[in-house]
Amino acid sequence: MPSGASSQRARAYQGFTQQILSGSIRPGQFVSQRELMTLLDMPLGAVREMIPRLEAGGLVKTVPQRGLQIAHVDLKLIRNAFQLRAMIEREAVRLFVRSVSATELDEIEAAHHDILNRARRAGVDRPDADLLDDAQSVDWGLHDRMVDAMGNEILSEIYRVNSLRVRLITLEQTVITPARLIPAMEEHLVFISALKRRDEAAAIAGLEEHMESARSRVLSTSPDVLRSDWPAATAAPAAPRKTTPSNTTRRHP
Repeated sequence: MPSGASSQRARAYQGFTQQILSGSIRPGQFVSQRELMTLLDMPLGAVREMIPRLEAGGLVKTVPQRGLQIAHVDLKLIRNAFQLRAMIEREAVRLFVRSVSATELDEIEAAHHDILNRARRAGVDRPDADLLDDAQSVDWGLHDRMVDAMGNEILSEIYRVNSLRVRLITLEQTVITPARLIPAMEEHLVFISALKRRDEAAAIAGLEEHMESARSRVLSTSPDVLRSDWPAATAAPAAPRKTTPSNTTRRHP
């Protein structure tokens, strides 16, 4: 059974992930430990113990005199996150197409049709109050379920952290609207149809098409907003060293 401290640390991390999923924490944002205390409603100790895990996952960076900075979205992050996602999900599909039950697939398909119908009724700019949240839950729920069905806790954890990176990318580069939901749900339904036929090749092809569409939507954003690296810390640059006999490399004839 986890100790009280580890339980609080886990709750703080879960709260942080929920803030990313809800869009309350944005890419590139600076936040202090005390601000995280308030945001997560957790004690300072739990927040401090959570930070190394966030740093190890590349989700935050400590910037001297500024605090914690949420990961920036750049081309390297987009490439790496989508590549890792594709590697894990391809293997997951190979197992899922054989192991998922027909009843489970019927439930998954019905949930997607419900989102698709609601998005079509909502039109482009007037979604119902819960549509976007429900759509993301259905969308990512399918991907998470496939990966978890592999029964590999290490891979599931790697995938969960990478999913947060993908969510940050999505939050930064795209605006989720009913018009964007419709093609995503339609792509999923093609994929689900292949799963129901137990057609592994078609399922993998459908998954790859869906992930490529998602990546293309992100990369269609103007490159001006994509940053190539973390911003430099705000500390003043070091003064140039004086050239003295003690620190000058002497050249011998």
